[in-house]
Order: sequence, then C-alpha cells, then structure tokens
Amino acid sequence: MEAFTKHDRRLAGRYVVDAVRALGWADRSLLNMPSSDPLWKLQHSVLASHAFSPRGLAAARGVRERKVRELLGHIRARAGQEVELGRALYGGLINLVSSAFFSVDVVDMDAAAGESAHGIREHVGNIADLMTKANVSDLFPFLQPLDLQGLRRAAARHLGEIFRIVDGIIERRLAENAASGDGSGEHGDFLQVLLDLMSTGKVDRDTVKAIVFEIFLTGGETTTVTVEWAMAELLRNPSAMAKLRAEISGALGGKETIEEADVAALPYLQAVVKEAMRLHPVGPLLAPHKAVDDGVEVCGYAVPKGCTVFINVWAIMRDPAVWDNPEEFMPERFLGKAAEVDFKGKDFGIFPFGYGRRQCPGMPMAERVVPHVLASLLHAFEWRLPEGMSAEQLDLAERFTTSNTLAVPLKVVPISVAA
Repeated sequence: MEAFTKHDRRLAGRYVVDAVRALGWADRSLLNMPSSDPLWKLQHSVLASHAFSPRGLAAARGVRERKVRELLGHIRARAGQEVELGRALYGGLINLVSSAFFSVDVVDMDAAAGESAHGIREHVGNIADLMTKANVSDLFPFLQPLDLQGLRRAAARHLGEIFRIVDGIIERRLAENAASGDGSGEHGDFLQVLLDLMSTGKVDRDTVKAIVFEIFLTGGETTTVTVEWAMAELLRNPSAMAKLRAEISGALGGKETIEEADVAALPYLQAVVKEAMRLHPVGPLLAPHKAVDDGVEVCGYAVPKGCTVFINVWAIMRDPAVWDNPEEFMPERFLGKAAEVDFKGKDFGIFPFGYGRRQCPGMPMAERVVPHVLASLLHAFEWRLPEGMSAEQLDLAERFTTSNTLAVPLKVVPISVAA
C-alpha cells in the first residue's frame, strides 16, 4: 500500500464536502481538518493521551462493563419477542460511550422502546446522507454561498439538534463544577479534560461540542454497525454460530456475566470479529484523502496536489489475490498462525480503521468493546430469526452512506439462557 507506507503525510489532507461546513463543523472537526492544522494536532494528542490511552480505557472499564449489563437487561425484558437488533444496540452503546467519557446517559433505554436513542441516530444518519449526496456546491465551489440544494442548511438543522444535546451535557457539568467550590467537580473523565482545556483558552466551546459529537458519531454508530454485521453473519452461518457459542460456553460457561478481559481466552470470537470487519468494513472507502503536495506517485500514477484519493478497503479486503474464497464468511482464516493478523494497520489485507496519521483514533476502544458486546450477547441469549425465516432468507444486502449498514435492519428473537 504505497499510498500509506510512502506518502502518508502527503496524502493526509481531507476533501471536505459543503454539507460538513454547516455550523462551522468542518473547521473544528478531527475527521475533516487537515492533519497539519494545530487544532487537529491538539485534538489528536488529547484523544490519544486521555480518551483512548491504555490508562484512560482501563479507568473506564468498569463503566463499560456495567453498560453492557444494562444493554443485556434491556434485551432480556424483550426475550421471546422480535427485536430490531441495531436499534437496541445503539441505545445501549451510545450510553456506554457517553457514560465512559462524559459520566452521563444520554438516552433512556426503556422510554418508548428507546425512542430517544432512535432520534439521535436519525439525526446522525441524516447528516451522513447529506454528506454523501451529490451537491452542485461541491462541483462548483463558487456556488457554495448560495447553497442551491439546501444541503448545508439541512445539515445545520440536524447538527443543531445534536449540539443542543451536547450543550446540555456541558452546561450541567459546568454547573456541577461551580457548585463544588473548586471549579473542577468530582469527575475525572474525558469531558473534564476538555473543559479544563476550555478554561485555559486552548479550545473554545464550539470545539468541545464538535469533539463530543464525533465521539458519539464514531463510538456509537460504528460499534453498533460492526456488532450487527457480525450477528447477521453468524445467523446466516449456523455452524459458525454454534462453534462460537460452544467456545464461550466451554471457556466461560460458569460465569454469570462476561468481562472485557475474558475475550482474550476466546480465539474464535476474535476471528469472527476480524472476519466481520473484513467483509463489512464500516467505512468501505475510508474518509476521502487529499494530496497536500505535488510529487506524489502511486502505482505509477501521478497524483497532483489537491487531488482527492479514495482508498477502497472494501475491495482490498475481498481481493482474491490476498484471501481464499474472499466472498465467504470464514472466521477460520484467522485461526492458528493467522491469528496474528490484526486490523491495526500492520497487515494491509485488513485495515478497516485506516492507517497512519488518519487512522481512526478510537480503534483501541473498538477492539475492546466489539468482542465484549458480541460475546455477552451470545452468552446471555440464544438467537433466532423471526418465525418462518430461514438462514438462507436473511438479507445481507449493504447500504452505503458514510457507513456500510445492512440495507434491511436485522430483526431477531432473543431467548434467555438460564444462568
């Protein structure tokens, strides 16, 4: 992958669509700012050293495990009923993210079957749709001030609703800090790190809101999509489901609940997660890169400064020159010596989180949460398809906006397993 190994810095720019400029988001967004921007460097450093550092993740482990137990309780209350899995997962995982980083739940899982979570996800989904729609403002930048199709205005409405939620979180924390007397409150979480930066003038409030929003965006949606794809593939492949359930039962059958540390003893689980990510990367094209210098040559082709570069990881991870039977769900390909193959960027046959300076900073959390949630779901429940549906009838068609989701949401029937 010459684009990453040789030209990582030169291709680390971002192509920014006009819809992302709504409410000044693009100017404060880690996802969209150029990596040379001092604010990008500050945000990246803060995330790496606090939110996603080994120490930071270890400190929040108990919170994450508690939120997974609450998710299981929410599903257990609906045992025997048809459940839209992605919807249930999103509510639990968005609370996992918000509690781990900001010490607050943002949705009531049991209020109207998670309608508040669905509302947040709907706003996020609408923003994603607007970002991927063809826009005359992107084709002819001189027309951007007119916003002829209204995409930036629509994005502003949805971002405004999410920023309103984030503003409430910030305001409540500031009030708690003020009431504590010393201005710092009792929380030592990532939100407090951001507010401390804000108090010293290193970032402004709008930047804090952008950071919080992007943690919700990447932490809630991408984890939900990955777990849903893994479950869909297991239901489509009953032998793999049985093999994984047997591994979990054999290693951890005596435990009432599964902890994050337990997944290290489950190699087939790790293989299932890798295979789900290989077949169904959340970002099939990654985020668009842009050449920031002249003189870049990739595979014999000159890439001029300012040129947009798409990395089709979906195709790379299905390349028959790299993988045997690349279209088939075969977790066994990641067992034995192949268990050393990981998705952290070391192996260019599978890198769903990207590579180099533009690699997703939340990867260390995803590699903890995704297998833990999946193992917990399979430990606590048997999973069946709706009555009358066979495994062969399960629709695995993909829908791509900024993320790669199931075109038809996965509906399942959880059956509680006796402790």
